[in-house]
Amino acid sequence: MKKVIVGMSGGVDSSVAALLLKKQGYDVIGVNLDLLPNSSSNKPCSNATSIEDAKKVCEKLDIPFYTLDFKNTFKKNVIDYFAKEYMDGHTPNPCIACNRYVKFEELLNQALNKFNADYIATGHYAKIEYNKENGRYYIVESASASKDQTYVLYNLTQKQLKHILMPLGDYTKEEIRTIAKENGLENASKSDSQEICFVEDNNYAKFIQDNYNYKSKPGNFIDTDGNILGKHKGIIHYTIGQRRGLGLSLKEPLYVTKLDVKNNNVILSKNDTLFSNSLICSKCNFMPFEKLEKPMIVSAKIRYSAKKSEATIYPLENGDVKVLFKEPQRAITPGQAIVFYNDNVVIGGGTII
Repeated sequence: MKKVIVGMSGGVDSSVAALLLKKQGYDVIGVNLDLLPNSSSNKPCSNATSIEDAKKVCEKLDIPFYTLDFKNTFKKNVIDYFAKEYMDGHTPNPCIACNRYVKFEELLNQALNKFNADYIATGHYAKIEYNKENGRYYIVESASASKDQTYVLYNLTQKQLKHILMPLGDYTKEEIRTIAKENGLENASKSDSQEICFVEDNNYAKFIQDNYNYKSKPGNFIDTDGNILGKHKGIIHYTIGQRRGLGLSLKEPLYVTKLDVKNNNVILSKNDTLFSNSLICSKCNFMPFEKLEKPMIVSAKIRYSAKKSEATIYPLENGDVKVLFKEPQRAITPGQAIVFYNDNVVIGGGTII
């Protein structure tokens, strides 16, 4: 019997993942990842309520339950990265970093070495398929377009994918809740988390200032001609494409188009200047091959909520990738991920620079 470690947050998705795997004949062990210093916080990644919810599900399913202390790994690879990116004028995606380095690296290491398991599993809405022709694993979009999470999984490695199960890939959220109710899981109707798990009230600027001895330095809003339009509160308060919350009285709508960290300026301009046909991404990861060797036509997403858009990707000598879109994209944002697809298959992706 194959052994699988299921990362359980206390939510309905990971709970049903454990249930489905047990019904499929796996030897299932549930684990909750203790990620945050304050375990009494009402955040989903590390709070007493969620741990208790996960424990109750494991008792219901009659499977072992453990809590693993991943606080140091999470702080180094997710929280510290998140803060540094904002201080550098970028807009980070902490969920992608958490998936890559915590849920699917540190958890996998512990599963293989501490628990002698064959797999780890999560409640992500995505599918993993194996291509016999080239011996490589692929991530494929889930049956539920509205819940698909392949965007945040693009940088998983072949070594990781070999040992990962994602049993929810063929289900919709409604079907998952129904399965939970039919099997008597108390969290069947538990709401999904939408905010950054370690930031109270989603106020990331306050979080960075309170935890990183960082003082937000006021500077100038300027237009593309260098004219001063007013004072900003500090670079970390803004992101590309932002219009609301600028605190300015302007004759026409202006948007954040660039964050000039060196000169502490926030550049504003009209909406049409936010559109671009190209970008360069770094830290690239690919699934059908180790590296991009020649131009390739793909569909690409520049953020989680974006629609796919046709593009051609070109390899650069330093390993970065240049992306040329068929149609201009709005508010391409440094620090965010761009993910490449071929139909419903993830080709790979990288970090926008």
